[in-house]
Amino acid sequence: MGVAGVVTAQLLGSVFVTLFVIMDPPGTVPIFIALTSSMTAHQRVRAARQAVTVAFAVIVAFAVFGRALLDYLHISLPALQGAGGLLLLLVALELLTGKDEAPGSADGVNVALVPLGTPLLAGPGAIVATMVFVQQADVAADYVAIGLGVLLVHVCLWLGMRFAGQIHRVLGTSGTTLVTRIAGLLLSAIAVQLIADAVRAFVATTP
Repeated sequence: MGVAGVVTAQLLGSVFVTLFVIMDPPGTVPIFIALTSSMTAHQRVRAARQAVTVAFAVIVAFAVFGRALLDYLHISLPALQGAGGLLLLLVALELLTGKDEAPGSADGVNVALVPLGTPLLAGPGAIVATMVFVQQADVAADYVAIGLGVLLVHVCLWLGMRFAGQIHRVLGTSGTTLVTRIAGLLLSAIAVQLIADAVRAFVATTP
């Protein structure tokens, strides 16, 4: 393997590890179970497929057009991060308060699309990280490595959520309720961290 091949392999590993840590496939499983607790096994499988598809589409779209779109709309990256944090906080509060209906299921909203597909999976952190990798790419091989890294992470996400139904059956109703509360707490912490990071970024860029 030549120098170029080594560099491309390193970039692929860097993209995969970075997005794996940010998108956190293992940590997504309890939140997915909580958000889809009222669904049948078939609906849960379909929700997993839809969520991963939406997340992948959002990540790719922002990787290609993100910088130009944000500049055109005069939206800063901290603003995007803060908005995502607020939306996740609303979902976390619904999980913690234990509403009878699944969060996001009101008014025909598909929970697999929002908030699961985005901003939970394709959140500000993953979007910004991917945009940075794309901006640093120089040759076609770099873009291929970035694309493969993004694809592999989404395969991991799909595998985790695809088999969440088996985990749901093992946990039962009481276990699912417990996981829902824990997921709500973790999701609220993620949301607050996103908002805090956005505030710090705003302060840092203020003259």
